[in-house]
Amino acid sequence: MEMILFIGMQASGKTTYFKQCFFGTHVHISMDVLRTRHREQLFLQACLKTQQRFVIDNTNPTRDERRRYIDAARQAQFRVVGYFFHPDPALSYERNQAREGKQRIPPAGLFGTLKRLEWPVYEEGFDALYIVHARDGRFDVAPYPMHPQREQLAR
Repeated sequence: MEMILFIGMQASGKTTYFKQCFFGTHVHISMDVLRTRHREQLFLQACLKTQQRFVIDNTNPTRDERRRYIDAARQAQFRVVGYFFHPDPALSYERNQAREGKQRIPPAGLFGTLKRLEWPVYEEGFDALYIVHARDGRFDVAPYPMHPQREQLAR
């Protein structure tokens, strides 16, 4: 079975990508929807116990934050796949400004996540990693290099 872990700042296209690529095949686990860690944990455990494919659609900016999901998936013999949404602060800010109500993140939160963002590495426990560039309403997805240099990934 498979766990997909999204990594990226708010308004980087993660949920839109989920809807386009995984809606029909994977359970969507998102703090935006579930609102509490308790609910999130219940969904996560249900997917692991029933061998159901799922996507963790949160920012997951640090290795420590990603570890809880990766460790749980590994223990249940799930394949762990990461999708790193390349940061584009200007575009994320613009998308965020178009959101309404509680969906809009205060700029301090948006850029705070960017400051905390640690680029993923295979050694965290990923079986596969991809980099996603969101451009003009479409997503360009490419394999993530084994030993990335930020310049390689900027495109």
